[in-house]
Amino acid sequence: MLTAVRELQIPLLAVMLLGGCAAKGWRVLRARSIAPAMVPAGLLPLRLRRPFMIAMCATEFALGLGLIATVAQIGTADPGMAATIVRAGTALFFLIAVGALNETRQRRPQAGCGCFGEFSDTPIGWRTIARAGVLCSAAAATIGLPPLQMPSSSTTAELWLAVLAFELSLIAFLSPEVGEILVRLGYSEPCELRRLPVGRTLATLHSSSAWRRYAGQVTAAAPADVWREGCWRFVVYPGSSRGRRVDIVFAVYLQARRPPIRAAVLDADTDEILGRPELVSLSLARRL
Repeated sequence: MLTAVRELQIPLLAVMLLGGCAAKGWRVLRARSIAPAMVPAGLLPLRLRRPFMIAMCATEFALGLGLIATVAQIGTADPGMAATIVRAGTALFFLIAVGALNETRQRRPQAGCGCFGEFSDTPIGWRTIARAGVLCSAAAATIGLPPLQMPSSSTTAELWLAVLAFELSLIAFLSPEVGEILVRLGYSEPCELRRLPVGRTLATLHSSSAWRRYAGQVTAAAPADVWREGCWRFVVYPGSSRGRRVDIVFAVYLQARRPPIRAAVLDADTDEILGRPELVSLSLARRL
């Protein structure tokens, strides 16, 4: 059983390292700046924070790939020098993380660890430090381990699965990020608070059947007015219908995918509704 526990640490550590690197990278790409990802470097001088974060992400990536690349060496009983160096380096990486997390907790108690990007904004607690300690021990346990082999029997495979389930449960318990992910999955942002760019609303409108129905009456390339009321964004285009000047009002629901779209045609001078009064609230049209 001890051998099975040690063997499982290698893929588990590789996933943790590559996952942490990917989460930080995704945060940088979303913000188009490395600044939001520099939380773990908060104790360093400003001039050193950027190089430190780049070096840390590169180290995570290199160690994760190294663990995978040295996981098996066909025809040998010795793990090899490369595997020993990578596994020892991984243990050292997490040992340094334990000290850095503890120091950050004391000097910046409100700061998150930034281990997994935006999911790690919770202030550092004992669980985060303990997780780094567990991963350090896991990495140390892999040093000197022979090349991994597939389970030789169903009993061994079941043992692997049991050990994996236990360790994943332990890491989940020690990871504040799990709670943050569950909150985000179960949280539905009120439509009144959604932030959708006007350009995206216009693009959605121009590809809709409502736009195709009234495009022949629109007389301007740009809308005359755009405003928001609650969960709806209203877009007004000047138009012409049967020789009369009209305002064509579109109401686009603030939803990322396939939003409902309503439309109405109003006389430009009297605000009289001429056709298809589909607006959510016709009283809003009086704003024109």
